[in-house]
Amino acid sequence: MTGRLMEGPSPELVRSAYRLELLAAPALMPELALADLGNTLLLIENGYIPAEPGRRLVGAILDLRGAVLRSLQPYGGGIGPTSGVCDPACGDLVMNREAWLRRKIGQDAGYLLVGRPRREASVVAYHLAVRRRLLALAVGLERLQRALVDLAAKHVTTLSVDYTYWQAAQPSSLAHALLAYVYPLARDAERLQSAWRRTNLSPAGAGCTNGATILLDRELLARQLGFEGVVVHTRDANWQADLSVELTALAASVGLTLDRLAEDLLTWDTREFGFVELADRTSRISLAMPQKKNPYALVFVRGAAARLVGRLAGAAAVAKTATGQPDPRIYAQDEVPDSLELAEQGTALLSEVMSGIIFDRARLAAAAARGYLASNDLAEEIMLLGVMPFGTAHKVVAQAVRVALEAGNEIDGIDAAALDAAAIEVAGEPAGLDDAAIREALDPELAVARRTGIGGAAPAAVRAMIADRRRDLRRQQRWIDARTTAIAQAEEALLARARTIAGAVTAGRTRGTAAVTAANPQQAET
Repeated sequence: MTGRLMEGPSPELVRSAYRLELLAAPALMPELALADLGNTLLLIENGYIPAEPGRRLVGAILDLRGAVLRSLQPYGGGIGPTSGVCDPACGDLVMNREAWLRRKIGQDAGYLLVGRPRREASVVAYHLAVRRRLLALAVGLERLQRALVDLAAKHVTTLSVDYTYWQAAQPSSLAHALLAYVYPLARDAERLQSAWRRTNLSPAGAGCTNGATILLDRELLARQLGFEGVVVHTRDANWQADLSVELTALAASVGLTLDRLAEDLLTWDTREFGFVELADRTSRISLAMPQKKNPYALVFVRGAAARLVGRLAGAAAVAKTATGQPDPRIYAQDEVPDSLELAEQGTALLSEVMSGIIFDRARLAAAAARGYLASNDLAEEIMLLGVMPFGTAHKVVAQAVRVALEAGNEIDGIDAAALDAAAIEVAGEPAGLDDAAIREALDPELAVARRTGIGGAAPAAVRAMIADRRRDLRRQQRWIDARTTAIAQAEEALLARARTIAGAVTAGRTRGTAAVTAANPQQAET
């Protein structure tokens, strides 16, 4: 019996809803310790919790934090029914924490939720959890961009092919191709920093939906938890659903950018293309076919992107509800941190892929030289002579290309005679270009060199983009360093205060061990 309920939860409620809520344990349990410590310390300092019970509570919260962190170590078993930390029969994470603390220190655990509903504790922990994962994702995005920019710097003059509809379209440089993935990743980094400003606000101290009666300095509490401000409206602080949609959308956006890179590399890695080969450390063998080397890392990234798209649809669907409903909060507490972590894993894995990838420069150059990929340049050259409009010149070159390909010649089947024949057939007059002008127009390396405008594939334009990206990466790194330092300092200061308060527990226990043990044997545990 709890409160007005005369019976405990049914087995089916435990097996379904309560178990679902505990899926958020790996993300929220470490952060709940910080949320609880921040609130408890301020309550003690303001006289709302008596000193001795407060000190015992702080010491127990630190002990619980240690148990949680140990359970999250590799091969530690995780936070589950067998870990001694969480049990679905106890309810959600906050109820599990209180149950653990009651076993540890008895009735003093009842001070855990002074002045706040359990919802507030979990929402604060949620902000801390997604903040931490946003920072990890920012690191992953910066590293992947840097890996791509470094590769681009090595391949400024390496010929490549631009594809549209997976048809060879125009000659390009490999550096230009690689930079095409950097810019959307940089926009994702900008979106992340914008989302950070809304995430790194504190719901702590908001109380129930219309505010708290036990008043704490919300701005001070926010600073002590490393937040940059508070979520002002108390109802909004408890129930905001749009942030989860925004964060999941960010993860999905990152995932889709990663997917495009992975999809392109998967195609380039086929024997039919043969442009790249992944390092063995990011590949996997086939157990059935000995000749195969599977680019497994790329497959994982594609699957992660698909999962993130589904998560985005789910986040939006769950958020579609009346205000003050727990639906968005319950599902978001697990899925949003997990989505951000999955996006970060994708960036880290692709950074590893790019660090060991091998490009076949000769095969790339050969592909750029086949199929008259600079035909657009040739049509423009005819137009610039003033012989015919571009539309007509386009048809002339298309006819010349068709004849050359039908004759089985993919490289040097268009000379002055062939072009004039096509021009006479299409326009009734010769094109007027000599062999040298045609060779120059169709040369893939010269075609790339002609793209000198902003963002073009010419070496000078590419080097300018590389320099621009390096400047932006330095800015991203400064942003990451500043936030990492601020959070670490706030967390360490909070834990140091808690350890100082808890240190007095030992003396209290030593003086009154017999009395404490008689009242509650578990209160004597350390």
